[in-house]
Amino acid sequence: MILQTRGIGKTFGSVLALREVSMGVAAGQVTCVLGDNGAGKSTLIKILSGVHGHDSGELLVDGEPVRLTGPRDALDRGIATVHQDLAMIPLMSVWRNFFLGSEPRRSFGRFDVAKARRVAREELRAMGIDVRDVDQPVGTLSGGERQSVAIARAVYFGARVLILDEPTSALGVKQAGVVLRYIARARDRGLGVVFITHNPHHAHPVGDRFLLLNRGTSLGEYGKAEVTREELTALMAGGAELERLAHELGRE
Repeated sequence: MILQTRGIGKTFGSVLALREVSMGVAAGQVTCVLGDNGAGKSTLIKILSGVHGHDSGELLVDGEPVRLTGPRDALDRGIATVHQDLAMIPLMSVWRNFFLGSEPRRSFGRFDVAKARRVAREELRAMGIDVRDVDQPVGTLSGGERQSVAIARAVYFGARVLILDEPTSALGVKQAGVVLRYIARARDRGLGVVFITHNPHHAHPVGDRFLLLNRGTSLGEYGKAEVTREELTALMAGGAELERLAHELGRE
């Protein structure tokens, strides 16, 4: 396992955000973290990406217990997080956003524009991402294409673990499919992927393992062969609640 949590917990004052959550992320696999709003997904992401420290349990990188000191520490260990807001500047070109904050330099510190354009084009093509022109503003891309650029950027800068925070939540069916395709390509390139979502219809096709959270506690971690998409939905929503809702909505 590249990244593991063992009984991890986090409190904010009197609020228990996470309690004894265990999960693992292996190279070449997608671990899906599912849960409704308030389940603890965001807190878990922030612990894995170094934003918050954990209060109990263990966080392990390559089998060694660590305490991340911040997002830069996580990045240095190969843990990259793509947040929902993507940290992109819409009016800047695709290649400028690709290298934002990590621009290649020539001698005397000059920005190597030709290299930035070339590398951005090559890396996007290597991921199978067909951007018409790397000079176009990133804001002209679709939501799925912007997510894909963010994934390719993380892969290029050496991510071993890629954490994706609800990348399909605001997308239509076709664009969500685009993002799922690139998640699979990142997995096939040997990355460990953590896919956070509340949608089992998106998680099940691409996931290898599934961690379900409910109000900060784990409902279990399952392999793909151990759980169906319908069972994931029932576990997330509560089977009894779904049955009551179906009964209420049904016609007499």
